[in-house]
Amino acid sequence: MERDTESSKDQSHFSLEESFEKTDRSGRLFEQVYDYVVDRIKRREWAEHDRLPSIRQLANELQVHRLTVFKAYQLLKKDQLIYVKDKSGYYVHPASALPPQSIQKQSLEHHTRTHFSISIQKNHLAEVHSIPVTYQFSQALIDPNLLPNYYFSMHVKKVFDLYPKVLGTYAPVQGDEELRATLAAYFSLQHRFHLSSDELMITSGAQQALALVAKVFLKPRDVVMMECPTYSAAIDFFRQQGAQIISVDIHPNGFDLEQVEKVMRQAKPRLFYVNPTFHNPTGYTVPARQRKRLVELAEQYHCMLVEDDAFHDIYFDQEPPQPLFTYDTEGVVLYIRSFSKYVAPGLRIAALASRQSLMSNLLIAKSFIDNGTPLLNQKIFSHYFLSPRFQKHLAKLRIALEIRKEIMESELKGSGWRWTTPTGGLNLWLELPEHVHTNTLLAKSIDKSVSFVPGSICDPEQAMQRWLRLSYSYMNEQQIRIGMKRLLEQFYSLTDS
Repeated sequence: MERDTESSKDQSHFSLEESFEKTDRSGRLFEQVYDYVVDRIKRREWAEHDRLPSIRQLANELQVHRLTVFKAYQLLKKDQLIYVKDKSGYYVHPASALPPQSIQKQSLEHHTRTHFSISIQKNHLAEVHSIPVTYQFSQALIDPNLLPNYYFSMHVKKVFDLYPKVLGTYAPVQGDEELRATLAAYFSLQHRFHLSSDELMITSGAQQALALVAKVFLKPRDVVMMECPTYSAAIDFFRQQGAQIISVDIHPNGFDLEQVEKVMRQAKPRLFYVNPTFHNPTGYTVPARQRKRLVELAEQYHCMLVEDDAFHDIYFDQEPPQPLFTYDTEGVVLYIRSFSKYVAPGLRIAALASRQSLMSNLLIAKSFIDNGTPLLNQKIFSHYFLSPRFQKHLAKLRIALEIRKEIMESELKGSGWRWTTPTGGLNLWLELPEHVHTNTLLAKSIDKSVSFVPGSICDPEQAMQRWLRLSYSYMNEQQIRIGMKRLLEQFYSLTDS
């Protein structure tokens, strides 16, 4: 049995050095422990003179060797962030909240090298998107020919006439006041949100909003609930923050709320990332009764809900249920709404709604990233969003996308693939027969200039090897027909071999 480092005095100097060197070569784990402790002190979870966990306790909690924690504690003591009481343990130093300038510099250098050694994660979805192919079914983007390009060229001139100095002005970090007021009124009317413009932030796309949420509200080892499958980039964001991910299943009829409650009760997650409307990648929509109950569970178990609503307006038959935010009375829901995808993706406009108690920290984080989303983009979108032309564009776009979805489904009939027909959104989520893995199919399809998103990168456990996502929104009707024929040819070549 291992002996606790705090009480063992007969451990040889040689064995300590040998263990430290091994730790250093394996990724400097002690620096991760150092950052974990510093982060909790910064968040005031451990206040001045609070006793820290013992070496044994923290090693068990973080699932690392005790010597790793011991080395981290020694460095923290050297940096005057913690101190030792004989036969009592380690405590938060009273000066740790405002360390001397020299220590700030040392900690900054330490944090910088640690950040690059442990925090940079792959963006798996971006890797798939970057593959140059003719038949692009991996990107959930709108075909540029379906966007109001000619109208926009005239509209931009109008914006310049109204705001001749727009290119010489920064937007407020929180976003253009005119646009925030417009969106607050829209949300109140359309979704019954009780929302002021001060509870909205304009971001450069939904991904920036999601990155801000992860940065502000997560610390290493926090538990994050996610749907399985889910948006691949969100998995990467949360892992970059050092979060532990627990997944819950999503089905065509929504969630198993008993499973959701069990995870909330037992794992006490910091947040639950959800995409309940035309879910990415499955296209499923969570029914209204479940949405209300989900908010109640979040309130009961003190779990923040992060609602990503990128495709709300892309419905085919009837409008989807109201967002989770509609039911939020306690400030447990953060709502991310993207618009630019089906207006002009290059504008990168999204809105992040939260109660003011949470908004202040989000604003601080955004101020370090940029001086505000480009003002010109916000003005262009604001005036187009209010125009009658916008609603006409949406109506035509829904028809065009439904036609493309039906063409893709028609081409896939008889393949043996299984899927649930979505009632909106941009994607089909398909299951292959048991003997074919999507990674194998993707490699062969790329040779024929066809790409798609393999299901494994949409699964936090990377276990969904027979699922794939096909986006029907980017290719035109003829390209969909040709691309599906090529994709099925590669599939049949695998089943015949």
